Amino acid sequence: MSVRQSLLALLREGPRYGALLKADFEARTGGVWPLNVGQVYTTLARLERDGLVVGDGKPDEEGRIAYRLTEAGRAEADSWWLAPVGVAEPARDELVIKLALAIATPTVDPYAVIQTQRGATMRHLQELTRLKVALTAPLTAPPATIGVDPELLVLEHRLFAVEAQLRWLDHAEASLAANPAPRHTHPAAPTAQPAPINGTTTRVTAPPISHPAHTVPTGGTP
Repeated sequence: MSVRQSLLALLREGPRYGALLKADFEARTGGVWPLNVGQVYTTLARLERDGLVVGDGKPDEEGRIAYRLTEAGRAEADSWWLAPVGVAEPARDELVIKLALAIATPTVDPYAVIQTQRGATMRHLQELTRLKVALTAPLTAPPATIGVDPELLVLEHRLFAVEAQLRWLDHAEASLAANPAPRHTHPAAPTAQPAPINGTTTRVTAPPISHPAHTVPTGGTP
């Protein structure tokens, strides 16, 4: 998440001080990614250092300074909207790592890992679904000037991610069932050979293996 670009985008609408930027950001994104107010002011200081924002006048009665964009800041904020977000390598996923290790560890039951995670993920999905129902209730409908509620879009993104995890767990379980791990057997111990007598080695001959005679079923043709 780019706090830097998000603050520039909010400041494009007009001057704001740090605490208001924090509140606006969290309100518009549904509070999914809460910001630390110290992080906001640290980012503002860097933006000011880079010539993208400046303090707008004197501090107010509470000692807060509002920041506004410079020309360079407005240009960067405008360019961000049309710049594609890079597809970076995914961060380490603890669930993926855990299941991969469980499959490779003979003393761990990977099915138990899947079942435990599936239950927790299902509960999380139900919680998000309840939030969506509450968010789309008539009393909390978005203003008429906005066709789509941005908070709802953020919530639906989380729902899709949770549903994808459930599908992956189902896929992993089906793959395990279709490709059972081979049973590891220890090779048989070699048969001890008799000690040589008078410097010669006694050859040990295995007894012949008798095969039962094949019989023809009654009424069949030999």
